[in-house]
Amino acid sequence: MKNAILNKIFITNDSIAGAILRLPVGIILAAHGAQKLFGMFGGYGLEGTAQWMESIGLAPGFVMALLAGSAEFFGGLALILGFLTRPAAAVSAFTMLVAIFSVHASNGLFMSNNGYEFALSLFAITVALAVQGGGKYSVDKLIVSKLN
Repeated sequence: MKNAILNKIFITNDSIAGAILRLPVGIILAAHGAQKLFGMFGGYGLEGTAQWMESIGLAPGFVMALLAGSAEFFGGLALILGFLTRPAAAVSAFTMLVAIFSVHASNGLFMSNNGYEFALSLFAITVALAVQGGGKYSVDKLIVSKLN
């Protein structure tokens, strides 16, 4: 029973497509999370991000900044490794959906107007990863091979 549940979490296919999707998206998400949490790469850090989130109606700002930053940073690291790919991708997809509707949708599609095209791209990729798993070159694949 325990292995059956773990298999469902870690199960993946033998395709390299997972790695092709995971690596760049993981890097992007981890970097955006580092901006929110730590102020790296020109970000505002947790306090600044919290204030901004409050200002757009996402309250409490500190909790929302911590959740979004953690989802992006730790989810991105998990995607890079291909560890817990499905849950990390699902949480990241949800985070992108919130970003689309709370920040970008009113600006239209295009990034040049702060639109939702980039968040939509990340959403689509993370949904695909949540469906297919981490692929051939992932920690998930290694774990499944040891469980079976």
